[in-house]
Amino acid sequence: MTVTKMSSRAFNQEVSRAKKAAEEGPVYITDRGKPAHVLLTFEAYKQLTGMSKSIVESLAMPDAVDIEFEPERAIIVNRDVEF
Repeated sequence: MTVTKMSSRAFNQEVSRAKKAAEEGPVYITDRGKPAHVLLTFEAYKQLTGMSKSIVESLAMPDAVDIEFEPERAIIVNRDVEF
């Protein structure tokens, strides 16, 4: 993994170079010599945050076809209505 450091001015002028460098590792973007931002690929970000699936993918449950589920029958008791 290669760490790249570039000033915010250089980042503004060479965005495509920064994106290519992010493929190899994080790109530290500095403001007046101090680290201010980090550029990562989305895959690196997902790995860093532990985000492997979206909520939609998690709720889709593609294997749910194999799950057998028989809910209990509800017992409904009718009552007289009082007005």
